[in-house]
Amino acid sequence: MNQTDTLTTLFSHNLWANLLLVERCAALTDEQLDSTAVGTYGSIREILRHIAGAERSYFSRISTGKPYRRPSDAPPLTLAEVQESLEFSGNGLIEWVSKVDAADTVVVDWDGEPRDVPKTILLTQVINHVTEHREQIKAIMTGLGIEPPDLQGWAYFDVMSNA
Repeated sequence: MNQTDTLTTLFSHNLWANLLLVERCAALTDEQLDSTAVGTYGSIREILRHIAGAERSYFSRISTGKPYRRPSDAPPLTLAEVQESLEFSGNGLIEWVSKVDAADTVVVDWDGEPRDVPKTILLTQVINHVTEHREQIKAIMTGLGIEPPDLQGWAYFDVMSNA
């Protein structure tokens, strides 16, 4: 397996895990979606919106050099819109991951100062960021007595092996 295959697999798993989690969360009640737990970003609904917005911005920075910004007066994303956004950015990241060279950088506002950041660091952040937040949602679900989906690489391998 070459590096492109490895990175494509990593970001394909990311997309699969995101969409499986949103699918499972779509079956929750509004009360469950608005549940939170100590140590999490917010409610399940807020975390899903945050994941979608952050991933969309990371993808935009990688592909265009600029962050994605939703209009400040836009209504909060629905779960269907979260799913659409994650499909867009996830597929975009799968496409772009093989185009990113180790020397490619993008300017990021780093505590008020513009800073050149390697795009490889943004790709690393995409995976790290979403993994942490997916686990927060799974912890909230577990606290509600709801079995969260298995989002491990092993589960992804099983699904892909049987496809």
